[in-house]
Amino acid sequence: MLNMNNLIKTNILIAGTILMLAAKSALGAGTTSNELAQASSRTDLYRARELSLDAFGTASLGEYSLNHLSGTRVRHDTKLGAGLGVNYFINRYIGIGGDVYSEDTKGNFVDSAEANVILRLPLGQSGFAPYAFGGGGRQFDLARVWFGQFGAGIEYRFTPHVGLILDARLVIPDEVKEYGVARLGLRFAF
Repeated sequence: MLNMNNLIKTNILIAGTILMLAAKSALGAGTTSNELAQASSRTDLYRARELSLDAFGTASLGEYSLNHLSGTRVRHDTKLGAGLGVNYFINRYIGIGGDVYSEDTKGNFVDSAEANVILRLPLGQSGFAPYAFGGGGRQFDLARVWFGQFGAGIEYRFTPHVGLILDARLVIPDEVKEYGVARLGLRFAF
């Protein structure tokens, strides 16, 4: 458990550093608030009533590997996969999302399906938006179990319609050991 606490503290420290750098970039641009408001109304990177589609790769590690992290364990124990997601943001800050992914094509085509509530914080016009999410879903491969999950990530929008996402989550199943999943992919917003 001590190693898991260290991992969580390290991830929080890394996320905090990224947020501070992004905030400095967004706030230190030297423009007035009136100029920012005008620019925001013309080219808002994150919008209300926004529908988006995600295409991503996944990497997951079991509880033992998470608690005893080493380069060797990560290389040998990581399961890779791919997935798709859809999100709808009611306003700029609150959304709902669902995604499916597969790590093993020998069993079920879809290994996991989940739904989340998403809270995001766009950082001005910097393109960065850290987010946190929580929800649950169903695992279909290996063990058929229900699970809860929570996590955090960051999105960077290149344009109002294309962004890069990176997040990590802790998955807590009802009958088997917990595990972690990381995602890296593209988001297409409409």
